[in-house]
Amino acid sequence: MTIRKMLIRTPVWLLLLVTAALMLFPIIIALLGSFKTNLELTTGATLLPLKWQFQNYVQAWNQADFSGFTFNSLYVAVFATVGTLLVSSMAAYAVDRVAFKGKKLFIFLQSFTLFISIGAVVLRPQFDLMVSIGLQKSLWGVIIIIISAHATAFFMVIGFFRGIPKDLDEAALIDGCNFYSTFWRIILPLLRPALAVVALFTFRNAWNEYILPLVFSLSRPDLQTLPVGLANLRYGAGAAVENQLMLAGACISILPLLIVYLFANRSFMQVTVGSVKG
Repeated sequence: MTIRKMLIRTPVWLLLLVTAALMLFPIIIALLGSFKTNLELTTGATLLPLKWQFQNYVQAWNQADFSGFTFNSLYVAVFATVGTLLVSSMAAYAVDRVAFKGKKLFIFLQSFTLFISIGAVVLRPQFDLMVSIGLQKSLWGVIIIIISAHATAFFMVIGFFRGIPKDLDEAALIDGCNFYSTFWRIILPLLRPALAVVALFTFRNAWNEYILPLVFSLSRPDLQTLPVGLANLRYGAGAAVENQLMLAGACISILPLLIVYLFANRSFMQVTVGSVKG
């Protein structure tokens, strides 16, 4: 490597290292804080724990009923992810391959939901809708609402369709496939990189969702997910603030996201460079 290339690359590497440090700093602080006592966290005197409090994790796990809350979070995240993948991929396939009336209106409505966000204002009508179909005391109400917010996934997938030649559809039809079997047997395998990234983001959003599970589990505490359970960890006996338990629980809840990212990392890189592999 020449000196000129080193001079060009050095600022780039420095910028990347600073960016990585800024992104990792909150995670490191949370991880170290999960091993501290509440007094150490409150005073903030030292970066490293004076004495590593490993019992914080045991106490957090037992006090928050992590086994039950983890199952609920996995239940919501897995079914919401699968549902979003199915709905977004089938919708993108129909929009990209079929000419129908109202196509532009459908795309407009999908894009409209990306730029207009009214947050908690829609909670009441969403809850009323779930009441009308009898899902106000079920995690399926949360799952259906998360799946309905699939506009981002739709546009990610439809962007990939542009890289898949329509000649494949015609060849499949000649070989005896119909419109539906062409999607399931030919197109869907080619969408694996895009679907993996959609799954990563959907799983993350569903796993971290707090407001919806809180609203739908007000009368059913057994349906609470991990974010709701973690919020309850903040106050212990006598309403005393116990931030160390909350940080320990947060570190435990990060593990499933890291596992999902490890599986989807390769596909994420493929989407980043815009490649399509079957």
